[in-house]
Amino acid sequence: MRHQLPLGIFLRAHSDLRDWLAFAREIGLETCHLAIHSSCLPTPSQRQWLAEVLRQYGVRVTVVFCLFEGEDYSDIPTVARTVGLVPAEFREERLGKAKEIADLASWLGAPAIGLHLGFIPDERNSPAYGTILAVTRELAEHCRKLGLALHLETGQETADQLLSFLNQLGEPNVAVNFDPANMILYGKGDPVAAARRLAHHVRSIHCKDALWADAPGQEWGREVPIGEGDVHFPELLRVLLDSGYRAPLTIERETAGERLREDIAKAAAYLRDLLRRL
Repeated sequence: MRHQLPLGIFLRAHSDLRDWLAFAREIGLETCHLAIHSSCLPTPSQRQWLAEVLRQYGVRVTVVFCLFEGEDYSDIPTVARTVGLVPAEFREERLGKAKEIADLASWLGAPAIGLHLGFIPDERNSPAYGTILAVTRELAEHCRKLGLALHLETGQETADQLLSFLNQLGEPNVAVNFDPANMILYGKGDPVAAARRLAHHVRSIHCKDALWADAPGQEWGREVPIGEGDVHFPELLRVLLDSGYRAPLTIERETAGERLREDIAKAAAYLRDLLRRL
């Protein structure tokens, strides 16, 4: 049986969005994850422009992604200090911004928002862990009132840690945005094994590849084009398809320049061929 999952692209809502949407349509991509930075939330007129340009190119937003001012991905310790809703010094402001982004997602007709929650504390009985549960629950409740899901992206925790967090959270509209490369980049476990553990919670995917670091979890792995890294995509997609996953496969590539477009086009061709063979 052939699977015809939609293919999508991870985009940022910059001034060159029109060019990227045109490129996406040229290579047959139908959907996108649209990243919105908290420091430049769109004005009412910019909202109208976003809606119009998305309609013009026929690209459907399936997740609006939250990016926060002050986040720094220089190295793993810096990520732990600065990324997501976990760092206490940024938490309340970012929670407010995430709610505004959720309002925008609802206005655009997207079904979900996504974010990196940050490094969830290991100790489940600690006050810090309880605080992260509470702030995530507050955001999930805001999303639920808008008819939205909240997708937590993998990366900063193992599959078992994330599964435990989801079970304790107990919010039915909270799901997983599965990024297999992040499991490798952060040294948090084999992507296929993680997908097996999380499969029934996965509602969106970032298709991205990576190579393991020499010291996993202490230093970054290296992101590479899809098919050139340590993510075994044939097995990964089989696991997710067998679990009932039928949402888009969203291509993400963390490079720049003309190489970025080349790698995304190659990734789209790779994934189409793989889906035909599954």
